[in-house]
Amino acid sequence: MQESDRHAVGYVVKRYPRYSETFIVNEILAHEETGVRVELFALRPPCDTHFQGEIARVRAPVTYLPGEGIRTTDFWSVLRQAASRMPATWAALKDAEYADARDAWQAAILAQHVLERGIGHLHAHFASAPTTVARMAAHMAGVTYSFTAHAKDIYGPEVRHPDLRRKLAAAAATITVSDFNAEHLRRTYGADADRVTRVYNGLPLDEFVYQDPQPRAPVVVAVGRLVEKKGFADLIDACAILRRGGRPFTCQIIGGGPLEAALREQIGRLDLQAQVHLLGPLPRAEVVRHMQRAAVVAAPCVVSPDGDRDGLPTVLLEAMALGAPCVSTEVTGIPEIVADGVTGLVVPQRNAQRLAAALERLLRDDRLRVRIAAAARAQIERSFDERRNAGHIRDIFRTAASASVPAEVA
Repeated sequence: MQESDRHAVGYVVKRYPRYSETFIVNEILAHEETGVRVELFALRPPCDTHFQGEIARVRAPVTYLPGEGIRTTDFWSVLRQAASRMPATWAALKDAEYADARDAWQAAILAQHVLERGIGHLHAHFASAPTTVARMAAHMAGVTYSFTAHAKDIYGPEVRHPDLRRKLAAAAATITVSDFNAEHLRRTYGADADRVTRVYNGLPLDEFVYQDPQPRAPVVVAVGRLVEKKGFADLIDACAILRRGGRPFTCQIIGGGPLEAALREQIGRLDLQAQVHLLGPLPRAEVVRHMQRAAVVAAPCVVSPDGDRDGLPTVLLEAMALGAPCVSTEVTGIPEIVADGVTGLVVPQRNAQRLAAALERLLRDDRLRVRIAAAARAQIERSFDERRNAGHIRDIFRTAASASVPAEVA
């Protein structure tokens, strides 16, 4: 899609902006750089306290679809108005057993924006509510849609398999962020997942300058929400093992979340206040500076008991681009980028002893850090260049938008 294309692409997201979703911002900026007209539609307002500086460069207008305090009279009024312009509105609702009233309301409003603004294709990030709304709106407006599936939206406890199967079958295309995800979807949903394509989340590489990791203080950095799937409790246990072994180090955990109190209690119980510091959420530029100074970036991801897990953490991509050697686990798509002993060190999840050994190895071995960091940067340049990967996504959009509308939206 180029600037001369008649139609815009409508991006549907749950919240915008969102601190943890830098990949969406990067993707949109890469599209806009080539002249693609993008419009953003958010189902909820933002709720974070810090945001990426890159957001200021996004030119796409943002429309927040109303969803709070729906009155019955307003709900039916909006649907009748949509149906008067789009006869497929009622048909779209017949196949929406997993949607709620808010989804239907927002879909009807979005569909009218699609008509009024010349949007030729809808793309949702995450297979959950954003795709529910995009699918119904596309059906109503008679356009195609696609979505990007990440992790919680295909593995988490809230995933309803019949619903996801219908979304895959009706989508003109589905993108997912790792080969592991793509194989899972094909194995689970068979022919309904035939149009799944893996496209890695990319980085604007000119903004992530590589620095040699040899002359660095013994600092371990971890970044992410303080939730179970990030494995920070295992990291703190590993830090206790490092201290018992006499290894000098400090560990900085950046992020906020519901486990903060539990992690602070763990740090106190293990008497690690001098070594482990919870820094809270920080602006993106400060996070980058911390990673640039780190001897190791740790991402000890785990699969939570409810099935929640990371797909392919952006923090790993950023650290590898910057020259910070990484230690991570074998969860989902991580081994696709962190090859043990080559582009990082990989340990079993929930194994603090092995995690501590890997951290200690990188903290003491300058030559290993340099070798791993150089190979990791080369891997990022080969597979995670945002401009190249966004071009692949545009090819998918172009093919999808020019295809026949699936039977569901015909």
